[in-house]
Amino acid sequence: MATAAERLANNLNFGAIGKATELRNRLLFTLGALIVFRLGTFLPIPGINPIALQQFFEQQSSGILGIFDTFSGGALGRMGIFALGVMPYISASIIMTLMQSSIPHLKNLKEQGSKGRRQIIQYSRYITVLIAALQGYGVSIGLESMQTAYGNIVFEPGLFFRVTTVITLVGGTVFLMWLGEQITSRGVGNGISLIITAGIIANLPSAVVSTLQLGRTGELSVAFILSILILILGLIIFIVFVEKGQRRLIVQYPKRQVGNKVYGGQSSHLPLKINTAGVIPVIFASSILLLPNTMSGFGAGSSSDIFLFISSYLGRGQPLYLALFAAMIIFFGFFYTGIVFNPDEQAENLRKYGGFIPGIRPGENTSKHIDYVLTRLTTVGTIYLALVALLPEFLISRTSIPFYLGGTSLLIIVVVMIDFITQVQSHLFQHQYEGLLKKTKLKGRR
Repeated sequence: MATAAERLANNLNFGAIGKATELRNRLLFTLGALIVFRLGTFLPIPGINPIALQQFFEQQSSGILGIFDTFSGGALGRMGIFALGVMPYISASIIMTLMQSSIPHLKNLKEQGSKGRRQIIQYSRYITVLIAALQGYGVSIGLESMQTAYGNIVFEPGLFFRVTTVITLVGGTVFLMWLGEQITSRGVGNGISLIITAGIIANLPSAVVSTLQLGRTGELSVAFILSILILILGLIIFIVFVEKGQRRLIVQYPKRQVGNKVYGGQSSHLPLKINTAGVIPVIFASSILLLPNTMSGFGAGSSSDIFLFISSYLGRGQPLYLALFAAMIIFFGFFYTGIVFNPDEQAENLRKYGGFIPGIRPGENTSKHIDYVLTRLTTVGTIYLALVALLPEFLISRTSIPFYLGGTSLLIIVVVMIDFITQVQSHLFQHQYEGLLKKTKLKGRR
């Protein structure tokens, strides 16, 4: 006879969403928030010549600006109010994460629990506004200097345009930051990650159409397009396989006697994921590389040595760009894993509850063993992230395949969707479990 937990697991399906009122409301809120985000990408900032802007981005779509446009959900190509996207917030989060390990005040705030975390989040918001203002001013200067066959991109350059552009772009970024936080607290999934994913998915149909158009015109062969589809399918399967992979450390709990009853003596396991950091290292690395390249893209017509160096050596597909991208992914993979998973805390929790790893002494030895296993897993996980993110880059840099079909975008979509589905299943399980408890109480009263 199946246990109650097994019955709940077997009945875990999306058909039960209609009965789970709280989950349904959370899903509707998430959907509504993402619709608001998509609508905002079509609202342009004032003073822009749309025809000239479209021509410029058609020329730059295969470059680094195309990548930034992907993360902004197409808002940059239309120069919408959400043109900066959530990248300033991600950059601010990177800065705060690095500062927490070096500044004593931030260390103390981190150890204070929820109150300290709220203060750190507030600091991140301030830094986000500052970064967005600097980027917005850089974008306004870059737009004023651009000229196309259809004329200037800005109708009336000057101080008024710069001020309005900065205010509009900063306001859009702050609104997206707030919207992402609302999705996290009142919806399902991580709000910031879902906003990035929604932007990438929204551009997938056009990417598929443009790829098929290349096949129709003869620029890409049918066999090559089929090989691309097989590669994408293989990458998706590989990503899911690795993301679900775990190393389970056996944990044994000793028997203890309380009165005439004996408790404990069972074994459990401590799950360690191959990729503990998730997709965060890729997003962090992309956001850092996007900053100088975006400024270089808007200064494409400039003869400045800085712009020439960035475009020559940090352009997409260049060896230095790929090397820095891989190095940053590996660095942030280890760094973020060290933040979210502390072996000392895990060892102390096991010792506190009487658990131990067979063959390993409790305390410091357990911590070293967990750290040893976690380091090896993180090494494999970061190499996997770098390979998935970089391998398609070699292909894209040498062909006209849209960026949306690259490894970075696929990685973000698959990992975020896995997390989203996991949270939905968790809410469903909780709803069914609560319903089972209510039925049990009613039967007990009879």
